[in-house]
Amino acid sequence: MVKFPDEVVDDSEKKQSFFRTFRRPLKTQKRIGRLLRILGPGIITGAADDDPSGIATYSQSGAQFGFGTAWTMLLTFPLMVSVQEAVMRIGAVTGRGLAAIIRENYPRKILYPIVLLVVLANTFNIGSDIGAMAASTQLLLPQVPFALIAVGFAVIILILEVFLSYRTYVRILKWLAMALFAYIITAFIVNVPWLDTLRSTVIPQIEFNQEFIFMIVAIFGTTISPYLFFWQTSNVVEDEIAAHRLPQTGGVPRLSRRYLRRLRIDTVIGMLFSNVTAWFIIVVGAVVLNHAGITNIVTAADAARALVPLVHTFPNAGFLAQVIFAVGVIGIGLMSIPVLAGSSSYAIAETFNWREGLFRKFKQAREFYFVIIIGTLIGLALNFIGLDPIKALVMTAVFNGIVAVPLLFIILQISSRSHIMGDYKNRFWSKLLLGITFIVMLVAAVALLISLF
Repeated sequence: MVKFPDEVVDDSEKKQSFFRTFRRPLKTQKRIGRLLRILGPGIITGAADDDPSGIATYSQSGAQFGFGTAWTMLLTFPLMVSVQEAVMRIGAVTGRGLAAIIRENYPRKILYPIVLLVVLANTFNIGSDIGAMAASTQLLLPQVPFALIAVGFAVIILILEVFLSYRTYVRILKWLAMALFAYIITAFIVNVPWLDTLRSTVIPQIEFNQEFIFMIVAIFGTTISPYLFFWQTSNVVEDEIAAHRLPQTGGVPRLSRRYLRRLRIDTVIGMLFSNVTAWFIIVVGAVVLNHAGITNIVTAADAARALVPLVHTFPNAGFLAQVIFAVGVIGIGLMSIPVLAGSSSYAIAETFNWREGLFRKFKQAREFYFVIIIGTLIGLALNFIGLDPIKALVMTAVFNGIVAVPLLFIILQISSRSHIMGDYKNRFWSKLLLGITFIVMLVAAVALLISLF
């Protein structure tokens, strides 16, 4: 059959239209792929920030004070970004971890107490996270002893962290962390008074009593945590080694504006994910728990009730809510405990100039991995001295809030010094936000200490 010219034109236009339609999803996939490649140390840090301690603190906050603490997330986001961006920049520019930089620029009498406090806070955090994971598992398997579950988790974590690449480990576990989206979905199922919620988020409600100040310090402490400072600094160095921007033996990193921009985007997205998730946990706790008269979370089952509306139309809704809660706590715990233990190990290894790095095999950095093992085992042991898992989570957050204060002052100084950072030292806005972060954390810690006496 002979085709006439107008038919040929029409056929050509149809083909072009088809390929344009076909290319659109491909372009979208490429954009998503580029975004996923950008995400690295920042998104891991952000996800690890919403660890079991964070879930417990935010849930207790919503249950106890309703929407009264929702405004904290609007404040902590820019402060958290400023701190994590600064430590990211320190790691990227120097090619060294935070403790190594402190060792080179400050006397030992400053370095040792800071590292000791961070390691103590991390170890206590590890213990409370393991306890929370075990308590959450008991919701599903009440017949299994708490001690057996806790020991099992500690052994699994150590085996995976020591013998498996952390990047591979996180790639597996991040899907379990998706359970945190359950809080976001629940918020759109329950009857949230959005106008009141947004008003409480924008207009701070402050109560001048010990309980409220205690909770504010806990929120700041679990959001702006010392272990995140050490972790992201060293994790950026590992990222540079993986990207062949820094030799494994150390040296001056090969930097570019584009690479730093990628790390900044990664950091902002990671901190945004962390704070948005935390805000929704507070909101759900306020609507589901506080409005039902549950103002004190004592057990993991109490915390799991916040997710009951998500599955209220299904049979055994309470049990399903406990399953979702347990999966979230276990998934985030499995991700965050290696971050906590790794943070301590980075700090101690850099303090004593040991060989370090999760990219190294066990035999290449024995001391580094021994610190991880010992820290995890001591944290496990804390669960056998009568530690209440839920109370311990909130207490850990408070301890972190106090320990963060001197560290923030040092980070502000280091990131502002030309002989350390060169052309990448703090600009006006970075210095201002870091200064505000330090003052806010200092005031909160001092107010708590005063309220205790």
